[in-house]
Amino acid sequence: MSMLAHWLLSAVALMIVAYVVPGFHVSGIMAALFAALLVGFVNATLGLVLKVITLPLTVITLGLFWLIVNALMLLLAAAIAPGFSIEGFGPAFWGGVLLSLVNAAFTSLFGKKPAAKP
Repeated sequence: MSMLAHWLLSAVALMIVAYVVPGFHVSGIMAALFAALLVGFVNATLGLVLKVITLPLTVITLGLFWLIVNALMLLLAAAIAPGFSIEGFGPAFWGGVLLSLVNAAFTSLFGKKPAAKP
């Protein structure tokens, strides 16, 4: 059930970002659901490999290079997913930043609560 809730919240986060960032478009809820699934898959596979490969550059830039990697992963997902498009690197970059903030807010609001102690 937790994965389903995370997937739905990721789709809602994409819709929020599409509403706020010019050049970041999601055509509807079904496109957002598919795009959220695809963004998660791309980040878990290719994104993970790129983050490991670029770790030295990320350390030098104090983590800021990961924002560029995230933008590239969003652009890749937008190239594959129907109904999800990003018009260039700028909207992908700012969309990635806002998407991270929205996901962090959702995690703090709906994240796992500590288990009750007996």
